[in-house]
Amino acid sequence: MTSDISAELIQRSATLLEALRRAEAKLVTAESCTGGLVAALLTHHAGSSDVTEGGLVTYSNSMKQSVLGVRPDTLRQFGAVSAETVREMASGALGIAQDATHSVSISGIAGPGGGSAEKPVGLVWFGTAVRGGDVRAEARIFKGDRTEVRSQAALYALALVALRLD
Repeated sequence: MTSDISAELIQRSATLLEALRRAEAKLVTAESCTGGLVAALLTHHAGSSDVTEGGLVTYSNSMKQSVLGVRPDTLRQFGAVSAETVREMASGALGIAQDATHSVSISGIAGPGGGSAEKPVGLVWFGTAVRGGDVRAEARIFKGDRTEVRSQAALYALALVALRLD
């Protein structure tokens, strides 16, 4: 990560923590391609335990199934990098973290390999869920090397959670 991206990640995570406090919300993360980066950014700050319930890194499909309850049929039919999978990841995270009000999930292809015409390197799907509310999914394609894709995905995830607080 460049120092500019690192500084932005730290600043944005601090901003999200304050927004979570104002909303009296608690967040749980379920991360695949970011490998816990979002949770690490949030817990970088003192006092983050007030609004951060926890973080789950479910990199493999078997972990997505056994930890988050992603259905094998979902993974077979749509793949790990899909709207359907991140929705189930976000819902599963809320099911585990009983005190969390919000969840964010991330699954993508950070590269340099692993991409295809349908799912290129840089494609990242995000899921967000609100307890008692809906579960949403959206995708973005990020440019750059593996570190840049992961950093941009973490930034986007922080922004998505902030939007769900409004």
